[in-house]
Amino acid sequence: MAALAFAQNAAVVNNKPISKQKVDDFVQALVAQGRPDTPELRAAVRDELIARELFSQEAEKKGLARNSEVQRELENDRQTIMIRALIRDYLKTHPVTDDEIKAEYDQLRKQVGDKEYRARHILVDSEAEAKQIIEQLKKGAKFEELAKKSKDTGSAKSGGDLDWNTPQTFVKEFSDALVKLDKGKVTDTPVKTQFGYHVIRLDDVREAAPPPLEQVRPQIKQELERRRVQQLQQDLRAKAKIE
Repeated sequence: MAALAFAQNAAVVNNKPISKQKVDDFVQALVAQGRPDTPELRAAVRDELIARELFSQEAEKKGLARNSEVQRELENDRQTIMIRALIRDYLKTHPVTDDEIKAEYDQLRKQVGDKEYRARHILVDSEAEAKQIIEQLKKGAKFEELAKKSKDTGSAKSGGDLDWNTPQTFVKEFSDALVKLDKGKVTDTPVKTQFGYHVIRLDDVREAAPPPLEQVRPQIKQELERRRVQQLQQDLRAKAKIE
């Protein structure tokens, strides 16, 4: 019997067994984080679980389990574990389907639109400053040089370049002005947003190339599961008596 018990356990600490399953669970959690499953890792996990068991036993000897603060923490941990178990069970019985993922993907594609724009901008504090920049550009000043003084220090270093983006990337006032521009043209009046006043130049336009469904499937599934759980919470709250 002792040999059988040993075969089922990774270690026994003061007659308290640590099961091989517990080691396996711990290892799998580390593997999920990118650690390779090696004998060295398993030995380290075994040592860690032995250390935890020793500390736990010592805490029990000292009667710390009866401490009110410890009991509150244990109850909080128990609640967290139960919530995770409930969510796992709910998502197992209410799984996100492939059709739902595809529908969400199609909806996201519609929101993004079918065009991407490469633009530059110069951001300043006042309308007068922006108008002055527009006049300088009309007289032949280089946009990239003027952009070096832009409030947007991130793009100022690259001549105001904002790279390729869909209009939805920007605040509405900015995107509305951007999509009206012809390629190579500059806004003839300052564009006011919450950030200040912009002078915008449209450098190029191309067809949008959204990532393939399989590339974004995990993120879409995660978002749909989040909505599932949020709906569950709302349903439970609606049925509960809360005073």
